[in-house]
Amino acid sequence: MKQEMNKMLWKNKDEKNKAEIKIGIIAEDKITGFKGTITGKAEYLCGCDQYLLTPKSEENEYKDSMWIDEGRLIPLAEEGINPEDVQVEKNGGPCRKVRM
Repeated sequence: MKQEMNKMLWKNKDEKNKAEIKIGIIAEDKITGFKGTITGKAEYLCGCDQYLLTPKSEENEYKDSMWIDEGRLIPLAEEGINPEDVQVEKNGGPCRKVRM
């Protein structure tokens, strides 16, 4: 009985966290404390989805982004950068161009 309750609690916690995680918000890795804006998402067949955290730059230096498993992320804000605000009219670059 206790194991079933624990499974239910973890399932509900995971579903709640999953609903809060979205591209554009600031999040933190539970294990390392690494913080950044979620700038990408990878969905895998096995179900272990990952998000790309991009840290804020200080003094115009580029810091490496990190792929973090979904279960390790803590959303730090409900809102962040709106993806529509940073998209261009035609995205994808030259590889997306259809050649005939």
